[in-house]
Amino acid sequence: MRRGRPSPLSQDAARRRLLKAGSLVLLLGTAEIARGATIVAVRVWPAQDYSRITIESDGRLQTQQLVVGNPPRLAVDITGIQLNPALRELVGKVKPDDPYIAGLRVGQNAPEVVRIVFDLKQAVLPQVFSLAPVAAYKHRLVLDLYPQQAVDPLESLIAERLRDAGSAPAARSGEPSAAPPADPLGELMARRSMRPAPQDTPAPAPPAVAAAPARPVPATPSTAVTRPPPVTATASRTDRIIIVALDPGHGGEDPGAIGPRGTREKDIVLQVAHRLRERINKSSVGGNPMRAFLTRDADFFVPLHVRVQKARRVQADLFVSIHADAFTTPAARGASVFALSQHGASSSAARWLANKENQSDRVGGVSFGEHEVQVRRALFDMSTTAQINDSLKLGTAMLGEIKGIGARLHKPRVEQAGFAVLKAPDIPSVLVETAFISNPEEEAALRSTAYQEDLADALMRGILRYFAQNPPLARSRQL
Repeated sequence: MRRGRPSPLSQDAARRRLLKAGSLVLLLGTAEIARGATIVAVRVWPAQDYSRITIESDGRLQTQQLVVGNPPRLAVDITGIQLNPALRELVGKVKPDDPYIAGLRVGQNAPEVVRIVFDLKQAVLPQVFSLAPVAAYKHRLVLDLYPQQAVDPLESLIAERLRDAGSAPAARSGEPSAAPPADPLGELMARRSMRPAPQDTPAPAPPAVAAAPARPVPATPSTAVTRPPPVTATASRTDRIIIVALDPGHGGEDPGAIGPRGTREKDIVLQVAHRLRERINKSSVGGNPMRAFLTRDADFFVPLHVRVQKARRVQADLFVSIHADAFTTPAARGASVFALSQHGASSSAARWLANKENQSDRVGGVSFGEHEVQVRRALFDMSTTAQINDSLKLGTAMLGEIKGIGARLHKPRVEQAGFAVLKAPDIPSVLVETAFISNPEEEAALRSTAYQEDLADALMRGILRYFAQNPPLARSRQL
């Protein structure tokens, strides 16, 4: 049967169907292009080390940036987005005490380009990078503003000492001024140079340890706690400053564990570190002053390897990382102390915790170039058997003192696992899990000033007990 030509009516119908389908494709393509990414949150984290700006969105952002020298400014163009209320909030996030940002302006520079201009207080070295979604975060664009001259941890320690000296009460008018006491840190300031750190010299006889006075603990209806007597020892002076690096975990973009009442680990551990710093700065070993150095003294993020580098830069004698554990169920409870392991974790729980803590860089946000990755790996592969043995001794002393304040222990001994933050090869290092913040009762204790004070007392006595049995090596502090 011979087929006839299609009628004009059927041709018109086919043409209309084709045009309709093409229009639908065009409209869908236009909608996809117009949607782009949407800003969902903005955050600013000011700190002396650096200031961080985080722009969170539901899609990856593309940027270009330009640094202008005089006056110092940074312009950042974000392409493929529209200015929305969440992004406008960035203007009000900048605080007057931000060390690097004086203010900023944000506007729609082109139909698909938003420009942010940062007015800077000093010249900076910006690092701009993107982070893939992790934990509770979507895509993040991170702008880290570093000073052109990197902050020296030793300079920070000296500045803190100067602030403390400036806040001391002045002598009354008319009273003779006493001769200033010996101040090894002040002498260090006078003779500081940039020479490489000298090698340790053989240790002298064990020093005497002067313990900070213990705060009395009120008895509760269920438990009456008796503090152990102060640690004492007799020996000669080491004639130097004893520096203890305190490492409050997490910070900034990384809140750490969060309790049932919303208590954030990063806040609690910073409070405990501040209390312990007060005790360390009032104590001495063999007549030599102790000083605490904090890897972070405010709410900002510090990468794991930088925490180790800071402690080594000030030639710390001890490294104490402070955390508040969490588990998948609220039943887990008790304080723990961990040292490094080179040969696998001492328990499955220790392995699980180390893996979780070692993910902090992913949540906090770190951008590594190839060189930085190699440096980090080299640093984290230098741990030694001697360091681990000393860390176990420190951990045992601390665990005993924590038990002495009536706190429940999760494990009766120091556990070991591959914590990245404990891998300083020449510094005895421990990680203290103060309690399970995921347990409602222990979360309430961590929020309590009384428990924080008791915990700081216990950690202080553990440090002093360690030094009584393991005298610090004599060394020059000319760095």
